This record gives sequence, C-alpha cells and structure tokens, in this order.
Amino acid sequence: MIRVLPAALVAFALALPASAQTVSGDRDAGRAKAGQCRTCHGIDGIATIPIAPHIAGENFVYLQTQLRAFRSGKREHEIMSVVAKTLSDQDIDDLSAWYSAIEITATIPE
Repeated sequence: MIRVLPAALVAFALALPASAQTVSGDRDAGRAKAGQCRTCHGIDGIATIPIAPHIAGENFVYLQTQLRAFRSGKREHEIMSVVAKTLSDQDIDDLSAWYSAIEITATIPE
C-alpha cells in the first residue's frame, strides 16, 4: 500500500486544472461576502494596496488552505489573522469559489 503525505495531496490538487477540482462554495455568496475583502484585495481580487496580494484567479484549494491557516493561527498576518477568525468553513468555501472563478489573462509585451 502506498501512503501519500498530505502535502503531496495538496501539491497534486494545486496542479489540477480548476475545472478538474471540486469547488464546494457558492460563488454568488462569495461575491457578497467579498465586501469585507475589497479594501485590500478588491472585489475583483486585484489588490488595491501595495502590501496585499492579488487573489483573483488563484486556485480554489490554495485559497481555502490559506484562509484556514490564517483562521487557525498556523499562518499569521496582523490583518488576515483577525479577519479569518470570523469566517466559517462555508464563508471560506464561498470566498474561495468567488475569487478562484475570476479569470485572469496576461499579455506578453512585444
């Protein structure tokens, strides 16, 4: 029997295309809940302040994992740790569904 480490499972999930992953959140509910995120990350996931990362189009599992890490204290940030403590599992799923559903494109300069 082969044992797969949890980190390997996360890495595998992150490597899957978004369409192959199960998104358990409600995108519309996530958009409504994203109002609390807009000050730093923007409602569209494009950061409005230099110290905040862009989160639009990020992988669903990645967003879930990071929000849960902030909530549990495994990952710390002076603002995100406080905000995440107020989020339920459903809130995290919904926000992750919203921000992961935003499509981002890049144009390479000529």
